[in-house]
Amino acid sequence: MELTLFLSALSLLLTGAIAGFFYAFSVCVMKGLDRIEATSAISSMKSINATVLNPVFFITFFITPIAQLASAYIASQDNHPISATLFIIAAVTYISGALVPTLSINVPMNEKLAQVEVPSQDMQSQPIWNEYSKRWTRWNTVRTIFSLLSLLIVGAAILSLN
Repeated sequence: MELTLFLSALSLLLTGAIAGFFYAFSVCVMKGLDRIEATSAISSMKSINATVLNPVFFITFFITPIAQLASAYIASQDNHPISATLFIIAAVTYISGALVPTLSINVPMNEKLAQVEVPSQDMQSQPIWNEYSKRWTRWNTVRTIFSLLSLLIVGAAILSLN
């Protein structure tokens, strides 16, 4: 039971951390970047994208579904089938709604933006930023919703351990 509680807490912590990360971008970071000159927004986002490539983010992003699936396995071994099922649902939710869109949409957009020479004139930068920001934020909001839903399901899985 101790391992079940540890993995459950780890799942909750990691899912909450990544959901909060995505949430912050949708509700303030991108909105803040949209309010400044496009040349600055592009340069800032390129810097953010380079900075996010770090071990802490990678652990949080990639270990979340592993922790959820490990929690499912241990919960099933401890005879908690409802919790096990909920942890699996949480992992599938996270993988399908956060991990897959990140790897298939947001990361390629970030890589494309990294190749952009930032125009010196905001008039030239604005269409580039508008196109990027609108689509990137839309998909980030999808990641946020699915991550928060996954967090809710992890919470339900923990509650059903009793």
